[in-house]
Formats: sequence, structure tokens, C-alpha cells
Amino acid sequence: MIRAVRGAVGIERNDRQEIQSGAHRLVGEILNRNKIEEAQIISVLFSVTKDLTKGNPATGLRSYGFADTPLFCVQEADIEGAEPGILRVLVTYSSQSGQTPVPIYLGRAAELRPDLNGPADREVQR
Repeated sequence: MIRAVRGAVGIERNDRQEIQSGAHRLVGEILNRNKIEEAQIISVLFSVTKDLTKGNPATGLRSYGFADTPLFCVQEADIEGAEPGILRVLVTYSSQSGQTPVPIYLGRAAELRPDLNGPADREVQR
């Protein structure tokens, strides 16, 4: 069965290291919470808001491994009033489990989807 899970993290500074480590932290949390092994991943798609220009999250994730995983990065649609400094991800993977994927929203990004994050999650993920 093919599944997909999404997530986002707030990036506080337009800084290569912060963008890349944010990508690694976000994907790591998604894999951990959803019990996904790297070998199950079909592809990872990142998007960044237009203000995040100093680093590529896919390049950052590649520096932590993921040598055989297709990674791709695009700029998020520039929507008036949208929250700046947000890195989003969509992980597509193969699973034999019937478990519903758990989306992960870290830091400020938790405010984007309060319906998916309880108060305890927002505190832990900051």
C-alpha cells in the first residue's frame, strides 16, 4: 500500500544550516512517529516559502544519508498573508501497516494546523 504523510517546521532565520537541520529534524520526527524505515520511502518533496533562499532542504537531508531516496524541493506558492519561514514536506512511502499516517508540525508550524496538534505536542515540538 502506498501512503503519504506531511509535515512542516518553522524556520526562524534564512540560514543554510538552519534550513538543512530543520529538514532533517522534521523528516526524522515523521519517520520516528510513523515507524517508517528509510528503505520504505518512495520520495520526499519539500517546499519552502519564498523568504527561505539560503539553503536547500533536500541537499541538507542528503547530507544525513538518503542516498537512494528521490528528493525534490520547490518554492511554496506565494499567497498573500501566508506565514513566512515555513518548510513543508510530503513523504511518500510503502507500508504493509493499516496505520493512519500521523502528520508532524513542529514549532511555529504547529499553529498552521491546530486541529492536528494538541497543546502537549506544540510544547514538545518547539
